[in-house]
Amino acid sequence: MESILPTTAFSVTSSSSKSDRRSKSKSTQTSSKPSLVLALISCFAWLYVAGRLWQDAENRVLLVTLFKKNSQQRPKMLTVEDKLMVLGCKDLERRIVEVEMELTVAKSQGYLQNQLKQSGSSSGKQFLAVIGIYTGFGGRLRRNVIRGSWFPNVDALSKLEERGVLVRFVVGRSPNRGDSLDRNINEENRATKDFLILGSHEEAHEELPKKAKYFFSSAIQTWDAEFYVKVDDNIDVDLDGLIELLQKHRGQNSSYIGCMKSGEVVSEEGKSWYEPEWWKFGDEKSYFRHAAGSVVVLSKNLAQYININSASLKSYAHEDISIGSWMMGLQTTYIDDSRLCCSTTTSQDKVCSLA
Repeated sequence: MESILPTTAFSVTSSSSKSDRRSKSKSTQTSSKPSLVLALISCFAWLYVAGRLWQDAENRVLLVTLFKKNSQQRPKMLTVEDKLMVLGCKDLERRIVEVEMELTVAKSQGYLQNQLKQSGSSSGKQFLAVIGIYTGFGGRLRRNVIRGSWFPNVDALSKLEERGVLVRFVVGRSPNRGDSLDRNINEENRATKDFLILGSHEEAHEELPKKAKYFFSSAIQTWDAEFYVKVDDNIDVDLDGLIELLQKHRGQNSSYIGCMKSGEVVSEEGKSWYEPEWWKFGDEKSYFRHAAGSVVVLSKNLAQYININSASLKSYAHEDISIGSWMMGLQTTYIDDSRLCCSTTTSQDKVCSLA
């Protein structure tokens, strides 16, 4: 009887411990579910907050960028010193305009030409014609070819000047004044003495339309002649024929002589002979009558007009068009001579031809 009691007690104890473990596991499972839910909720909350912070950071960067742009575009407040500087610039601009007007009046009264004669810059001799052959820094080979063909050598130049005709190569200055390009021209001129160097003109392809103003102004300030002739360096000239042609027009003021032509205005950018200001030539887009640029002859008074008004004369994309536009507002006598059509004429008495 006594032996049975411990066994029964042990069984009772073991069964009670098993029931306790089951109840603990159930309570543990029951308590872990809310913890998992809270962890998920906190994770989602963290992601939401992080996303909002990221979005706020992007917005701040965008706002700072817009603020910088607006601050740069916002007009700055002018200080007293700035206002004084603006007023000083306006006063300087007004004085420059006044000086230009005084210079124009001086030119029209012949003041500069008289000064040149007094200083010895001009020879004092009156020529029939001054002929300027356009050239550039890279044109030495062409110049040598011309010197070996129709252009007179140093000895013949003086004899030609005795006949009343003066011939010079016309070139400007380098954008980098005094560089090797300028030095080479100076050295060549010392050897040949056949250049007219335009000190105020920058020798560049895009500056070619302005070269006519500097050539005619410099030529008429340096030499007194009845005619001033511009010739391209790819043209061969019959000097005797040109002299004969000019002698027939002696005494004719306001003479604009050349191979007169017109043509279509090229308005499409990128094409040859493009004219940026094409819209100024009307709906028909046709150029006015003008002398072809190969050979252009102006009488003395027309060259003097360019010299006096060079500061205000408009230059277009092409030199021959520019010269023609300057002649339109004057009482100009247009002389169309087919002997000066260098590229097309086939007559026996032609004065020029393509080299």
